[in-house]
Amino acid sequence: MITIVDYGAGNLASIQNILKKTGASCVITSDEQVLRQATRIILPGVGAFDSCAGQLRASGLIPVLEEKVLGEKVPVLGICVGMQLLFSGSEEGRLPGLDWIPGSVVKFDTSKMEQGMKIPHMGWTDVVSPNGDCDLLQNMHDAPRFYFVHSYHVRVDDSAHTLMTARYGYDFPAAVRKDNITGVQFHPEKSHRFGMQLFKNFVESQS
Repeated sequence: MITIVDYGAGNLASIQNILKKTGASCVITSDEQVLRQATRIILPGVGAFDSCAGQLRASGLIPVLEEKVLGEKVPVLGICVGMQLLFSGSEEGRLPGLDWIPGSVVKFDTSKMEQGMKIPHMGWTDVVSPNGDCDLLQNMHDAPRFYFVHSYHVRVDDSAHTLMTARYGYDFPAAVRKDNITGVQFHPEKSHRFGMQLFKNFVESQS
């Protein structure tokens, strides 16, 4: 069962709807017993880092998530702030993240950007795979573009964990992966056919 984690933050219904359009069976849950049955996990997140980190911690689901993701190696997909939560922490707040991928979350560096570029980065942006072979981008047919809304981005300690990059003033990680743990900074649930194909690829992946 594909399980969308409900801890009080994220576009849950939108994610569920687009997954259903791919033909996938999924459930939204805050019940740890249901989460224990997950074969794929989606960790959403919208808003400020500390708000999401605090709500996730208050949900009591972190031990079960760690059991599933770190212990059983169930594939997980973090979306937007859900991706940022995979890291140790963020310049946006003080609370710790899950620390599943080495690195942190930083604010866009305006000194590296052209004058007049606004923060947050908002809108459709192309993404590329550094190694040219990303399973999440299979069967896109056209150059993949996704919808972003964010003022902060991740900074990985190991460049091998960068799955996709995007450019807004400078290149930043648009997607990351370490083993069975994947995160995307953009919103696939708002990215129409590109997002639908990405979800389909995640659901059907062998990892």
